[in-house]
Amino acid sequence: MTELRIAIVGFGKIARDQHVGAIAAVPGATLAAVASRNASLPDLPHFATIEELLEKGPPIDAVSLCTPPQVRRAQAVAALRAGKHVMLEKPPGAGVAELDPLIAMAGETKRTLFATWHSRHAPAVEPAREWLAARRIRSVHVNWKEDVRVWHPGQAWIWEPGGLGVFDPGINALSILTRILPKPVFVNAAELAFPANCQAPIAAKLTLTDIDGLPVTAEFDFRQTGPQSWDILVETDQGRMTLSRGGRIMAIDGKTVAEAPDEEYRELYRHFVALAATGASDVDLAPLRLVADAFLLGRRTIVEPFVG
Repeated sequence: MTELRIAIVGFGKIARDQHVGAIAAVPGATLAAVASRNASLPDLPHFATIEELLEKGPPIDAVSLCTPPQVRRAQAVAALRAGKHVMLEKPPGAGVAELDPLIAMAGETKRTLFATWHSRHAPAVEPAREWLAARRIRSVHVNWKEDVRVWHPGQAWIWEPGGLGVFDPGINALSILTRILPKPVFVNAAELAFPANCQAPIAAKLTLTDIDGLPVTAEFDFRQTGPQSWDILVETDQGRMTLSRGGRIMAIDGKTVAEAPDEEYRELYRHFVALAATGASDVDLAPLRLVADAFLLGRRTIVEPFVG
């Protein structure tokens, strides 16, 4: 297999914590360069912008865009026009419609466009999907609450339009939900809490359903202190299924039936290498559509200013 030479564009917390190690651990992938205004890696070519990378950098085959979603569309266009495969961190963009031209461009250039949903690769997600497929689901509840100061320190972009606010982690839950449920869901109603000094919500409550009227509720909150919650509870005709720790543990009626070490980002890069080998793309926009509909249907309330 020819090595897929990858450049990381945007070298913040997620790139340092997840992407670097995942690339190093995946056969067929190698980290060739970094483009970032504020950070670099020792002994690796470094460039301030993707434009400088594409013009002056070493030979690369692909870019992994770990920048804020508001700037990814333009960066993806530049990379695809330069003949590179493109991986998009989640969420894949600041809006839904901006992805359509990228999908078309990837098809025209026969290059891979991969919109990643890392939480779908948590070890208990596929066992949960298979278990639910054979049962009648009665209700679903998502409880996704974390402390923004711990998990997103200093990330001012998350509070700006396109940054998604609490839906930046919340979309992970929606990516799991749209994977494990047998039928597509859609938003009926939403309540969004906006800090007085921010343009994105700090908390949200959603009511969703599917074509058969399945009751689905979801609560997201960035103000959580103490224990953090990344849980999905599903009541069925054969017991309660719980996905906890962001999809890493599956339990039936309180008994753990699936648990494994976290290899979410390694799985992303394994898939990216396989896609790039044939120029195929993988862009599922279902989680992002749910967030967009929540903004469209949401009743907004103003809460106290956020102090980071």
